[in-house]
Amino acid sequence: MEAFKHFIDSVSSPVTIFTFATILFFLFVTFPRIATSKPVSLAILFMVLAFFGIGLTDKHFRGIVTTPDNVPIVGLIVVFGYFTWYSMRKAVLNDIRMEKGEPTVEQTETNEKVLVFPYLIFIEFVVALAYGAGLVLWSIFLKAPLEEPANPTVSPNPSKAPWYFLGLQEMLVYFDPWIAGVLLPTLIIIGLCAIPYIDKDPSDSGFYSFKKRRWVITTYLFGFWILWILLIVMGTFMRGPNWNFFGPFETWDVHKVVPLLNVNLSELIWIKGLGIGLPKLWFVREFPGIVLVFAYLFVTPVVLAKTVLKSAFKKLDPVRFGILAMLILMMVALPIKMYLRWAFNLKYLVAIPEFFFNI
Repeated sequence: MEAFKHFIDSVSSPVTIFTFATILFFLFVTFPRIATSKPVSLAILFMVLAFFGIGLTDKHFRGIVTTPDNVPIVGLIVVFGYFTWYSMRKAVLNDIRMEKGEPTVEQTETNEKVLVFPYLIFIEFVVALAYGAGLVLWSIFLKAPLEEPANPTVSPNPSKAPWYFLGLQEMLVYFDPWIAGVLLPTLIIIGLCAIPYIDKDPSDSGFYSFKKRRWVITTYLFGFWILWILLIVMGTFMRGPNWNFFGPFETWDVHKVVPLLNVNLSELIWIKGLGIGLPKLWFVREFPGIVLVFAYLFVTPVVLAKTVLKSAFKKLDPVRFGILAMLILMMVALPIKMYLRWAFNLKYLVAIPEFFFNI
């Protein structure tokens, strides 16, 4: 048991956890029929329960997951995981029916109209009562996470944002505050609002299907699970004192020291690559990074339109495709920047402190 815990802690790092989660995600969306089958689903459920059961035998793990602040995060993972599996399972069943030439499950259901009152209102009322009873039981068995009055001379370590902002706080490790705290959240909201205007084809709407909307569903789930939920989980359970990264069974030691040597792209090119000092003019110093960012944002969409997203470019007009490509590139920029930090200690591609502008 202790050997298992030590092994998990030894391999637990941001790069291994993020890579492992990403591989599992793409296996899930690549082989949805296998992943949602009964034997595989039960095997995954058994492994998750076994890991959680073993974890509860560890004092540190148990203390973290049972903290009143963290219990909702555990519930969030369970609920979101179940409904993701459930919706994918229904999509797979519909795909199988359509391959056989049969109508979807939704098409076979009756379209008989019913009144909102009393049918819908009655169901909502019962659900509200159930939720009310659940909140009462929650408040009885879990203490409110209240602390002593705020003291301006003492800061908690680690100092964490509310759980719904932990993903943004994790982004601050890899991006400048104006990007992680303003630009990316704004693009997330704009992107979600733009979905109905970018994808206006109603032919594949109104029923569960993964085969017909593979790229759309994969992109959304990747952003939701890997770039949001996973960051919340990492920030909640694995970011400890001094925002250091700890394994699930590792004690949070405030004295843990992790050497960090972050460099900018300009330093890698001019100092380490060419062996000369940094140019004094900022636009000369940051020219390689500016070219790289410009090519990523404006050349990559053209390449995608002629290769991977060729069908999407034909289906959408240039304006909608350009918006879609830009949103996808901004989303992919997060894991790219994370891996650059982990693998090369690269802090900024473009660093212009003269104007407080860093990318």
